[in-house]
Amino acid sequence: MICPLCGQRTARRACPAVGHQICAVCCGTKRLTLINCPSDCGYLASAREHPAAAVVRKRQRDVGLVVHAMRDLSQRQARLFLAVSRFIARYQAPELQPLLDADVGEAAAALAVTFETSARGVIYEHRPASLPAERLAAALKPLLAEAGQGGGSAFERDAAVVLRRVEEAVGGARLLEPDTQRPYLELLGRVVKKGEGPDEAPDAGAEGPRLILP
Repeated sequence: MICPLCGQRTARRACPAVGHQICAVCCGTKRLTLINCPSDCGYLASAREHPAAAVVRKRQRDVGLVVHAMRDLSQRQARLFLAVSRFIARYQAPELQPLLDADVGEAAAALAVTFETSARGVIYEHRPASLPAERLAAALKPLLAEAGQGGGSAFERDAAVVLRRVEEAVGGARLLEPDTQRPYLELLGRVVKKGEGPDEAPDAGAEGPRLILP
């Protein structure tokens, strides 16, 4: 029997999520991403208990990149960084115009420049060049506006720093995987803790940033 997911390899593993047998490669590479694995799946439990060395290295690299992006941020900046990252990880782009890392970096850069100029007393909205980036920037504005209520120029400076770190992290992820177009977005999907409720802007009483650590 051929694996129904890849259509190439022999299916040898019974997948409770798919309802059919699938190949070991698809089981290993699409687990919890394209396949919604139930918590009692034996292959999932085994992989968590004995992860492959490559998986461990990727987890360490993922967390290292995010921690590097958050280096020396204040607590307020760190909360905002995680709020923005969580929003981006959950953002749903139009089906025919998927979001790429380049769009994330472009949106973050445009918003950062807008906050930088505003903090200097110059009100000018910088807009990204690509439509997907512009849509992401527009979607992020309500989150940033709510987080910055009453913050004035101090928040604008914080937001600019955070958005520049997002832009930097996008560049770092793309350097690690230059042949792919979504390494940072895929990284966010792995390491940023996603809640089930709606996105909320960070506030002064919120708990600290949360990551899924290996």
